[in-house]
Amino acid sequence: MPKFAANLTMLFTEVPFMERFSLARQAGFTYVEYLFPYEFSASELKQQLEANCLKQILFNLPSGDWANGDRGIAANPDRISEFQAGVPKAIEYALELGVSQVNCLAGKIVAGYDNKKHMATLIENVRFAAKALQEAGLKLVVEPINHYDIPAFFLSRTEQALTLIEEAGMPNVFVQYDIYHAQREEGELAATIRKNIASIGHIQIADNPGRHEPGTGEINYSFIFKEIDALGYQGYIGLEYVPSMKGNSSFQWIKDFGYTL
Repeated sequence: MPKFAANLTMLFTEVPFMERFSLARQAGFTYVEYLFPYEFSASELKQQLEANCLKQILFNLPSGDWANGDRGIAANPDRISEFQAGVPKAIEYALELGVSQVNCLAGKIVAGYDNKKHMATLIENVRFAAKALQEAGLKLVVEPINHYDIPAFFLSRTEQALTLIEEAGMPNVFVQYDIYHAQREEGELAATIRKNIASIGHIQIADNPGRHEPGTGEINYSFIFKEIDALGYQGYIGLEYVPSMKGNSSFQWIKDFGYTL
């Protein structure tokens, strides 16, 4: 049965961030994830996790100036030192919060550099991060993001991520397979998951169009979840969607699909 994690960046946004932990617990969740922890101290976040009996399963490496349009910097040839300086910070948070894996965002294409230079930079940075994370007993996942939601995002397809992982040559690097992004960019969901399940370290979900909860769009999530279970996937499934309904109504699909939290 899938282990669903509430994404606190996307869900429960009717309250301030630090209040979302208790709402997640009240809704029945045991696992949570979110984009970034760095606005708060690790001790503050740990206190919320412990007070609400929650386990955090993922966050992103520092990814530049998010408020001003950065969506990752790992493929940016001009910001290698900035990326690498953020890795120890992520490790510190991960160890304090009990998180076993962190996500790397490649970011947008930078004018003046070709794809070869972007990929070479991304490989260098992923290898650097993976080595540091491995020493700390942690995994790294890399996430392709569709180019409709984030135009010019460098890493947009599963095949690119798999090539990156092969070139990086580190055993603790995996794909973060976001089904919503994959559907928008390339389709072939079940076949791609089936072919690459051993390389998938984390899964996130939302339906398409709209990026709302499963059951609101075209993706046959009932089928997809059964496929994931049959393949023996042991990881988590992050609910990274924009609820189409208020309150806990957007979680009714979990029960409708025959699952529980």
